[in-house]
Amino acid sequence: MNATLTAGEVLARSFLDVRFRLLDVAASLDRIDRAAESASVLKDPRMMMLREAMAILVDGKQDRACRLQMTFSLPYNERWQEV
Repeated sequence: MNATLTAGEVLARSFLDVRFRLLDVAASLDRIDRAAESASVLKDPRMMMLREAMAILVDGKQDRACRLQMTFSLPYNERWQEV
């Protein structure tokens, strides 16, 4: 028995959930835009990380989840226990 799903099967199973998540992200970005006091929010490091993450989603390359996680991760610090 082959347990591997085809791309079409994965898409069929996850389409509605992915659509919901993308709509949720879009709604959050719309709320940020409406509430922005000035253009300074566009320079906020968190907003810059979100834009980088969105670029990763559409770049067509593999390992998106790993690269997204690294976008939001701090660089490794060998002295982390001392900090």
